[in-house]
Amino acid sequence: MILKKSERLEDLQCKGLKIIQDKDLYAFTSDSVVLANFVKTKASDVAVEIGAGSGVISILVQAKNKLKKIVAFEIQHCMAELCQKNVELNNLQDKITLACDDVKNFNKYIKPASVDVVFSNPPFYKATNFKQSEVKRIAKEDVCLPIDMLANVSAKMLKNGGSFYCVYSAERVTELVVELQKNNLTTKEMFFTENGKGEVNLVVLKAVKGGKSGVKILPNLVRNDADGKYLETLHTKHFCGE
Repeated sequence: MILKKSERLEDLQCKGLKIIQDKDLYAFTSDSVVLANFVKTKASDVAVEIGAGSGVISILVQAKNKLKKIVAFEIQHCMAELCQKNVELNNLQDKITLACDDVKNFNKYIKPASVDVVFSNPPFYKATNFKQSEVKRIAKEDVCLPIDMLANVSAKMLKNGGSFYCVYSAERVTELVVELQKNNLTTKEMFFTENGKGEVNLVVLKAVKGGKSGVKILPNLVRNDADGKYLETLHTKHFCGE
């Protein structure tokens, strides 16, 4: 596969999988690996990823769980092209289908209440005046995927009893839980991630459509050492049994 000058090929160190990243676009971080490890599915499941980016989460989830099918939504054409390239690079075309579209148009691709699992590492920063590329702005700020739309669309896609997995800004966890509950998605499990300085950054959460009340709070996950470097335990090889 021919790479652009801005692209680089990386080894995911998980079952021979590789990923192409483009320095001119938006590169994935450890958040994606953490979420991919948290998602649990069955072999018969149909899943949806909202905001696929380079496709790394869908690729890792499929490698770990061997589920029936994933439909990956990505609104940005440049990121969708990269995602498709990565799907083909790993020979997963029969398992991962890309939908380059706004996820609110999901019924063009799948039937309502037909999905077993939805997972997403969505943009969770509120819109600011920070100067950055449009690609990065859409990937980081909730201008195209506000929290209420994320919850509403996920609930519409999921079967009753289906699971929703998400990583989000820890300071907005109340907003997330409230919006999920409004849409009959009951938070069942969550944990927070922190850096090596004891600062909490993100929340990783599982909710169930029509689930009973009661949430299990899991121990915090430390993602970085005191110098800010990612800990080895977050490496994908640990999640793939290698």
